[in-house]
Amino acid sequence: MKEKIVEIKGLYKKYNKQTTYAVKDINIDCYAGEIVGLLGKNGAGKSTTIKCLTGFFSFDKGSIKICGYDIVKDDLKAKNEIGYVPDNHAMFEKMTGFEYINFIADIHGVAEDKRKERIEEMQQVFKLGDAIYNLISSYSHGMRQKICLMANLIHRPKLWLLDEPLTGLDPQTSKALRDYMEVYKEKGNAVLYSSHNLDAVEKTCDRAYIINGGEIVADIVISEFKKNNPNKTLEDQFMEIFEN
Repeated sequence: MKEKIVEIKGLYKKYNKQTTYAVKDINIDCYAGEIVGLLGKNGAGKSTTIKCLTGFFSFDKGSIKICGYDIVKDDLKAKNEIGYVPDNHAMFEKMTGFEYINFIADIHGVAEDKRKERIEEMQQVFKLGDAIYNLISSYSHGMRQKICLMANLIHRPKLWLLDEPLTGLDPQTSKALRDYMEVYKEKGNAVLYSSHNLDAVEKTCDRAYIINGGEIVADIVISEFKKNNPNKTLEDQFMEIFEN
């Protein structure tokens, strides 16, 4: 049986002074060797769920485990299994890209030989070239995204967690990222990402959760969906859910 990388059970989160829950009764599983998409409109609860999963947000009810480690009770062990790429890149702009990647590697205790090998491997994918030695303050959004991706995979986490990772990327980089997701899952890891790009989710994901009004309204196995709906796209399904 495949290792369960993510287990979210009965998650409820309410923001300060609000009377309603931002997310309610969220249940998500993600296994080794899977790419899972989290879909929904703006404000549906995608980012709230992801920030609870990382431990950035506390939550009111439920439980979250990463590789069996409880995000509240075993937070350091759980967080060490996560490579989180947020939708906004809060990085140290006075560092070079290379320095930032090594800073994150230091936090996770990655050996010098391992980080050198991994940086070279990811350079082949994301093709920053000598720009990796430039200051982050000089980077475009796409270049910051690449550095953030590389830094948060340097310790080889079991879960690669991304919030709207394809936003602002050129087509070539977007494809390289999607291809690398496949490579990463084949190594026995899991990828979970939120996206508005339904076409990309349909092409790359094994499963997709659709969230609406803070609740999971669909859990779709992509291969079964395509088999049972040869003339229907994931976008069609998405629109049907939100029109009803």
